Amino acid sequence: MKKLKILGLTILMAVGFNACEQNDDVVFVAGDTTISFTNTFLSEYVLTFAAAGNIGERFTWNTPDAGVPTNYTFTLEKSIAGDFTDAEAVGATSANEIAITIGDMLGYANEAGLDNDPETPAPNTGQVSFRVRSVIGAGGDPTYSAAQALTMVLPEDTGNETAICDLDALYAVGAGIAFAGWDWATPEAFACTGNGVYSGNVKLQNNGGADNNFRFFTVPTDWGSGQNYPFFADAGYTIDAQFEDAMDGDNNFAFTGTSGYYYLVIDTVNKVISLDAPTAIGTCEIDILYAVGAGLPDAGWDWATPVLFACNENGIFSGYVNLTSTGDANFRFFTVATDWGSGRNFPWYADAGYTIDANFEDAMDGDNNFKFIGTDGTYWLTIDEVNKVISLQ
Repeated sequence: MKKLKILGLTILMAVGFNACEQNDDVVFVAGDTTISFTNTFLSEYVLTFAAAGNIGERFTWNTPDAGVPTNYTFTLEKSIAGDFTDAEAVGATSANEIAITIGDMLGYANEAGLDNDPETPAPNTGQVSFRVRSVIGAGGDPTYSAAQALTMVLPEDTGNETAICDLDALYAVGAGIAFAGWDWATPEAFACTGNGVYSGNVKLQNNGGADNNFRFFTVPTDWGSGQNYPFFADAGYTIDAQFEDAMDGDNNFAFTGTSGYYYLVIDTVNKVISLDAPTAIGTCEIDILYAVGAGLPDAGWDWATPVLFACNENGIFSGYVNLTSTGDANFRFFTVATDWGSGRNFPWYADAGYTIDANFEDAMDGDNNFKFIGTDGTYWLTIDEVNKVISLQ
């Protein structure tokens, strides 16, 4: 019996050693580790601002087979140059798809130097390349798909299109907005004046670094709809050097320039917020009407700080103004700043057939100026040369 047990043990050991030798010869073969797009691409992508919120393309791809269960991170990258020396991440995910909107693609087209203006030499069609990168775990070597170039087309502007933005207007209130303050009674509105562009003429205030903050809002009276300085900075906007983060409780904008009138532009396509000299938005005989006089407490009879009414619509000048009925309460409009000979008084408009707001009358002074006889306050004044109306709101 003892011999049989020893013999059995010997056989078992031999089998065991043989099995080990055989295991050393096993080779694990991984599956297909390549990655590629699996969606079908269009021959061209026609991009319009009206469809900016729609999905432009949904990129999908396969999961590489590493031979064992593996956690992947996928990053969709774009390249304007096409060779990915300028690779920029569009998004990252552990799933197998990333979608981009028409609005995103309009931004890429802009980066590529495309525009839809037939009067410029810039092309209205071009390509932007995409690829997907896969990485195993937190620090694995990347694997890339083949590049896919998407042809983007911007239909040429015929001049009849209406400007398209996500909103009709952006609003602003704050101490730095001279006629608004932190009050919704007289907010500044920056209308959609171009595709993805909001702009308007505004009087900005900076009292030696005080009373100079403000914030943009997408919905008037809704404090929760605010868009502060970091909102735009974090989104990659280039912001005019005359603005900075107020570093107050709400990280509002702070205006650090010289108090006065400016043309403010929020360009959501090029991601730029800029300031320039006041300018016409509509088409009028002149770009700006000026006003000075005792009835305008912010100006007086002095050309140092005249009140401006810009051409904000075709044939219409408008803007906020502080009016007072105290004292002479008179003033006059002028077509040229500092030129007293360019004045337009009450009879000038009355004789031209204008309907003039009841809060104004002929001052019957030496120059027959306007006289304000209403309640002191801030008003929106409109000089409508089309319908021949001067009104206050």
